[in-house]
Amino acid sequence: MKIKWIGHSCFLIEGDGVRIVTDPYDERLPYRPPDYPADIVTVSHGHFDHNAVERVKGNPVVIQGAGEHAAHGITFVGIGSFHDEAHGTKRGENTIFKFNLEGITLAHFGDFGERLTDLQAEALKDVEAIFLPVGGYFTIGPDEAVEITKRLPRLRVIFPMHYKTDILGDDFPIAPVENFTRRMQNVRKIGSSEVSLTRQSLPETQEVWILDYA
Repeated sequence: MKIKWIGHSCFLIEGDGVRIVTDPYDERLPYRPPDYPADIVTVSHGHFDHNAVERVKGNPVVIQGAGEHAAHGITFVGIGSFHDEAHGTKRGENTIFKFNLEGITLAHFGDFGERLTDLQAEALKDVEAIFLPVGGYFTIGPDEAVEITKRLPRLRVIFPMHYKTDILGDDFPIAPVENFTRRMQNVRKIGSSEVSLTRQSLPETQEVWILDYA
């Protein structure tokens, strides 16, 4: 499959003949528009920087909320979670989406903002690649992100997301990716916004893959 980081928590994932866009943002974020054509869009929650479905080209099926969802032959398992450490009282609910593409089990954490519960960890025990927020303030920060990577026994590739980049202004209060990566081993800077991921290219031990934004 091909994985492209468009920016923030938005990725274009292509595999099994299907194009998936995750958490598209609106024009208030300065990254390029997430206007790629897609068959499926996943929306982790209803905030402007994650739910701008109207910007995605084509006529995609929109997947949101907890429970099982099927589209274009792919089953998405929505795992309920909170956007903050206070059971959603600050920022509401969030959905983690787990799905299998080309024989690899992936999970997109959206704006996950709490410590991983035992129930969530059990539901995610088979994931091999994850898209994980690491910037803090609105989501979990580096310490909580590292803790998650230690609780998923089959995890091989971590794609950090939702962190400070040079394109975000000084007023955007999230931390850079280095606050996470300095706590991790086997960090790879891909040097591109896009990377291929196959069963054959899954590393034997856990790695962090850092993409450039598109």
